Amino acid sequence: MISHAHSTRISSLPTSSAQNFPFQKSYRTHHYHGPVSLPASKSNRRNRCKCSAADHSQSKPQQNRKTRQPAAEKEGVDPVGFLAKHGITHKVFAQFLRERHKALKDLKDEIFNRYLNLAELASGFEILGMHRNVQHRVDFMDWAPGARYCALVGDFNEWSPTENSAREGHFGHDDYGYWFIILEDKLREGEEPDKLYFQQYNYVDDYDKGDSGVTIEEIFKKANNEYWEPGEDRFIKSRYEVASKLYEQIFGPNGPQTEEELEEIPDPETRYKAWKEQHKDDPPSNLPPCDVIDNGKEYDVFNIVGDPVWREKFRAKKPPIAYWLETRKGRKAWLKKYTPGIPHLSKYRVYFNTPTGPLERVPAWATYVIPDADGKQAFAVHWEPPPEIAYKWKHKHPIKPKSLRIYECHVGISGQEPMVASFSDFTKKVLPHVKEAGYNAIQLIGVPEHKDYFTVGYRVTNFYAVSSRYGTPDDFKRLVDEAHGLGLLVFLDIVHSYAAADEMGGLSLFDGSNDCYFHTGKRGHHKFWGTRMFKHGDHDVLHFLLSNLNWWVVEYQIDGFHFHSLSSMMYTHNGFASFTGDMEEYCNQYVDRDALLYLILANEILHALHPNIVTIAEDATLYPGLCEPTTQGGLGFDYFVNLSSSEMWLSFLENVPDHEWSMSKLVNTLIGEKNNTEKMLLYAENHNQSISGGRSFAEILFGSSNTEESLLRGCSLHKMIRLITFTIGGPAYLNFMGNEFGHPKRVEFPMSSNGFSYSLANRHWNLLENDGLHNRLFAFDKDMMKLDANERILLRGLRGLPSIHHVNDSTMVISYLRGPFLLVFNFHPKNSYERYSVGVEEAGEYQVVLNTDEKMYGGQGLIGHDQYVQRTISRRTDGVRFCLEVPLPSRTAQVYKLTRILRV
Repeated sequence: MISHAHSTRISSLPTSSAQNFPFQKSYRTHHYHGPVSLPASKSNRRNRCKCSAADHSQSKPQQNRKTRQPAAEKEGVDPVGFLAKHGITHKVFAQFLRERHKALKDLKDEIFNRYLNLAELASGFEILGMHRNVQHRVDFMDWAPGARYCALVGDFNEWSPTENSAREGHFGHDDYGYWFIILEDKLREGEEPDKLYFQQYNYVDDYDKGDSGVTIEEIFKKANNEYWEPGEDRFIKSRYEVASKLYEQIFGPNGPQTEEELEEIPDPETRYKAWKEQHKDDPPSNLPPCDVIDNGKEYDVFNIVGDPVWREKFRAKKPPIAYWLETRKGRKAWLKKYTPGIPHLSKYRVYFNTPTGPLERVPAWATYVIPDADGKQAFAVHWEPPPEIAYKWKHKHPIKPKSLRIYECHVGISGQEPMVASFSDFTKKVLPHVKEAGYNAIQLIGVPEHKDYFTVGYRVTNFYAVSSRYGTPDDFKRLVDEAHGLGLLVFLDIVHSYAAADEMGGLSLFDGSNDCYFHTGKRGHHKFWGTRMFKHGDHDVLHFLLSNLNWWVVEYQIDGFHFHSLSSMMYTHNGFASFTGDMEEYCNQYVDRDALLYLILANEILHALHPNIVTIAEDATLYPGLCEPTTQGGLGFDYFVNLSSSEMWLSFLENVPDHEWSMSKLVNTLIGEKNNTEKMLLYAENHNQSISGGRSFAEILFGSSNTEESLLRGCSLHKMIRLITFTIGGPAYLNFMGNEFGHPKRVEFPMSSNGFSYSLANRHWNLLENDGLHNRLFAFDKDMMKLDANERILLRGLRGLPSIHHVNDSTMVISYLRGPFLLVFNFHPKNSYERYSVGVEEAGEYQVVLNTDEKMYGGQGLIGHDQYVQRTISRRTDGVRFCLEVPLPSRTAQVYKLTRILRV
């Protein structure tokens, strides 16, 4: 009842508080938490064993945790909110959204039975995989519920399946199928074991420090002398004082001599009141700093009132962690005493004994993998570079722009030579080009490890590893860091809809069972691609995939994700079905609700942990609510990709004569679904046209150009296609590497059909060295990017969208407004117009700021510079009050800017 402040000694182990997030719920012990010092929620994953007092924060009060609710239960949540916003009245789909919302709440409740919060659900990489522990050892953990025995084999133990195994009694295996293995560092010959059982070493910050020579006893003595104030440690130094006084009172010479004389010992409350009465005249310094409130009620014995001065003093007193940290030694001291249990760059695999027999696998959480090296089985590589040579980040994340100009890249084909390029090559040669070209983000495809190079990286085998064919993890960090230094965001093309069917190096049949990470039966295999389909309804699969997203952001500072081929995961038919646009197709029996719940969780967690993250959805079916908030029934993406635009352009170029191009179809396809145009990402062509066996637009336009006329046609259409695609849609645009200057050849990865040739798996950057066609196309693309970089054209207009007021199929002219900009396109192959009337909303002078027909861009220069400034006429045209009469040569486009407003 009497509270005595600071009555505990320094604990032998510091405690770290859990991180709180807005969607946190009541705490329940996680299945793999235990006192084996599984690095208790490793607070700083990037600096593996970083030890500083700042890393350990005082635990927050827990009394209110039971009342906390997940985000989905907060006010303002409407599971069908976006339907009313867009005027959608479909009862069946609305009911589906309500049921999905309830399923999401139930899923979160189930998750909170195992995980502290959603942040912990997405932080599995802090414990799973291979991690250096501060207590001179390496910890390994993996998930294999179908295995009966688990061990690590590698060159560090001569590939022995019995040397390093999960041991019973050492938290080696839990009920959820997680295996835990400890690899102890080896004591060097002549060295004595540490006196402190829990001796810790700082491998990162103090790597250059040795043993200070101060013993553990001296540090504890110093702590007890410095930390406690006079009187606070009275019962620590003399811990038997109270017991001895009580013993003397009862059994001493002045105490009762017989059992009859021994009176009944009063209850604590009575004894306290008697003690208080006895000491009522004592000075305040001798009295306890807190007292009991007694209002005559039974529970008053639990009510304590304290001295406000003492209370503030008690709260301000920090735990003595700094003294505990003094016991840690540096890396130099560790290397002097120990040799690593598994050295840096060691090769290893995980060994399982399963009902079907023994097997070896590459660990699912491995961060560096060599797939099928020289025809041999794939293996993981332990990546633990010494801190003096490990890559250190130099630059911060760039500020997220309001409009995106994305340069899509593939590292392997980014070189000029017919060979696989490296991260280092890309950093030195391609990043400066992207910066010069005026883009503000790069999107990398094929970065996660994949066995087969010809798959472009879309059949991922190891989700936590960067592809070793391009370089090391530190090489990739340098690439991202240098991009940030140039002001470029870095997006990753992520594939969480399916995985490679490879067993030896991937996740298929990982623990010998068919349903570890994937569905069983036909549903577990993609209908046409032969890939494995994730079981998104399994909590441990969610743990793996959500942690993977967070891993790329935390470990590699990625700024966003392009979610590849969502239709493959959102439908049991993998998106290979005809869609008529009926809302029922988005809520029938073929919709995978578990996959939708995963996407909602992914967006909620990513945006809560990393507010500036960018998520892009690639869904050919344009599922309703892709970019709507999750609280309003949406999936929570920031942008969605209009996949129809590139297909339309390809169809026009290959199948439709120039004079039959439909301007109405062109505009309707580019603006897509009007409800979400402000969040649409457009591109004329991306890697699909260049990599999936088809020809690039430049190859179609210039491939057979043997006359000046055909060359001029190709050059004109190449520029016009890009300009209208860039300016007619939402605030995001994408271009694939090399297409900005009209790369003349397609990309073809080495495979059996071409004799494994690399002749087409590269980019001809040397074309920019000459003052020819490609250099002029590049000059136009750079100036087109400046329209947004300098003038913010992608953000102009009503709600950031263009006002399309003139679409004429007979003249083949399109015109639209974006704020002060007027854009006019004449796609007619022959007809030119000397004074073509288009409407504008503001009266004034308009000046050409970009003209596709400029000679510097490979055009003819048919519009004289004296015609670059046009003044409005007060005549109603195209539904607006004023008009311009502009010169409009065939196959040209101009961008006008209002430079002077005239009062009428």
